[in-house]
Amino acid sequence: MYDIFIAPFMEYVFMRRALLACMAISFSCGPIGVLLVLRRMSLLGDALSHAILPGIAVGYLITGLWLPGLSLGGIAAGLLVAAASGLVTRRTILHEDASFTGFYLIALALGILILSVKGGNMNLTHFLFGSVLAVDHPTMIYIVGVTTFSLITLAVIYRPLVYECFDPTFVKLLGSKEGKFHAIFMILVVINLVGACQALGTLMALGIMMLPAITARLISTQVWSTALRAVIIAASCSYLGLILSFQFNWPSGPTIILLCGLVYLSVLSLTALKSHSHS
Repeated sequence: MYDIFIAPFMEYVFMRRALLACMAISFSCGPIGVLLVLRRMSLLGDALSHAILPGIAVGYLITGLWLPGLSLGGIAAGLLVAAASGLVTRRTILHEDASFTGFYLIALALGILILSVKGGNMNLTHFLFGSVLAVDHPTMIYIVGVTTFSLITLAVIYRPLVYECFDPTFVKLLGSKEGKFHAIFMILVVINLVGACQALGTLMALGIMMLPAITARLISTQVWSTALRAVIIAASCSYLGLILSFQFNWPSGPTIILLCGLVYLSVLSLTALKSHSHS
């Protein structure tokens, strides 16, 4: 048991870094994913996870694999798509999900095109699926920093965010502050997706944010308990995913997300059986 579950993290620095990065991502993305679910913004999170790719691609062309350049490019692209989608929603008859869909498809195609044509020897798979076992010290520090900032910010604006989930009419009475809380939350979503992207890639980053959240929502009614269970599910699947990827030489990101998916399907099946027995 020691050789399987503990030894890899004791013997290899890259495994410890990967574990710390995944734990940090889980603690931050868990609560944010729950708030996305409660605010019915899950598909918008999907759009933003793809929208950051062209920013990362441009950052790579300008600065190479310099982490601040990649991060700033991804954050800028995500915020630009969020702002443009909000503007289209306010000025046209399109709803927010439709405007986000249009912009994220354009951004995803643009990002893939840039990396395919100008990326040189850089493998596109690295950006799309990530490599958590290759997380270096600066990336780990960045992810931990994003987590710390996100948790502190969420603690400060927790009440208005939760109120908006269940009673948006009350929040509208706050006037201009409503837009500020929404904008801050969207910024948190973008920087966490960029942070998760550094380890899991743009296609897998949303998985660690949303799958544990929707799983926890099936078995929890209170916001805090839902967020806690989402963190536990994400952290547990990350740990087991790293073990499996190390032992069987599987790609780490997809392994972690697949485990999250298996937990979701298991909970979904048990919930359906329970509902059927009660009926």
